[in-house]
Amino acid sequence: MHALTRRSVLLGAAAAPFATPSRAQAQSNLVKIIVPFPPGGTADPIARMVQPGLQQRLGTTVIVENKPGASGSIGTALAAKSPPDGSTLVVVFDTHAVNPFLQTLPFDTEKDLDPVLWLGTAPNVAVTHPERPFKSLAEVIAAAKEKPDAITYGSIGSGSLGHLTMVLLSQRAGVRMVHVPYRGGGPLMNDALAGHIDVAIASAALMTPHIRSGKVRGLAQTGKSRIAGLPDVPTAIESGFAGFESYAWWGIFTPAPTPPPIIERLRTALIETLREEAISKTIANTMQITMLLGDPQEMRTFLSEQMKLWGAVVREHNIKGD
Repeated sequence: MHALTRRSVLLGAAAAPFATPSRAQAQSNLVKIIVPFPPGGTADPIARMVQPGLQQRLGTTVIVENKPGASGSIGTALAAKSPPDGSTLVVVFDTHAVNPFLQTLPFDTEKDLDPVLWLGTAPNVAVTHPERPFKSLAEVIAAAKEKPDAITYGSIGSGSLGHLTMVLLSQRAGVRMVHVPYRGGGPLMNDALAGHIDVAIASAALMTPHIRSGKVRGLAQTGKSRIAGLPDVPTAIESGFAGFESYAWWGIFTPAPTPPPIIERLRTALIETLREEAISKTIANTMQITMLLGDPQEMRTFLSEQMKLWGAVVREHNIKGD
């Protein structure tokens, strides 16, 4: 008999979830992608786009389950409490870095989940209705200085990255504006398109189609440089906020401590799938996401940086979640 070693146990575990299942084992060889948000949005279509290719490359059944609630923390908690054997993935959004400061979570964001892949980023974009007088972010700031607490801005929710971005911009500019929180991108855009708020802010994925159609006017985007899909919308840096960057982002995690060989196999299958032409074009052109395909350590480092940045904003301004 061969003696069991830690390496042989890990390698055996790495193979187990992806072994060719017999009929009796079929159920145990399921890989589940949890989307902690409702259908629609951005995390959901990403999961559904990768499901067929992931299933083919892993040689096992892959299903997508929506488990929405509490800004993504309910579904993420389910993933964190799942077995660390490669059978569960969760697609997180930028709320993942902010939730620990807005809620009491039943899991540790950095310790209970292992990053598999940093999918990519997109800038946040501030817009206004064409009938509003603002042609630039500078004009919004000037109006807010002239009339404190009179200019309104909407976001997809209290504590959302759009909300925190505007709080930080307002602080840097020395102005006070009124935040109007909405329960998601649909309600936000309904009021933005109707001209019920002065400014709306959300990810480029949500805003770009409405800017292109002329239904809203782009004021500023918060990436380091202008994205290809919005060549005429200046950055916050160009608008006078030196060094200011704010990103929506997407990552894929699995329960900790998943053995590294399993994570590497999942990551390889995800990257190969995401690089398929139809998927990569949709993500880049339709969703306006800059695909990074960063490795687990890059995802871990970025997450830590985001938590430090936005956690400080939440604490300093005593921001509460929905």
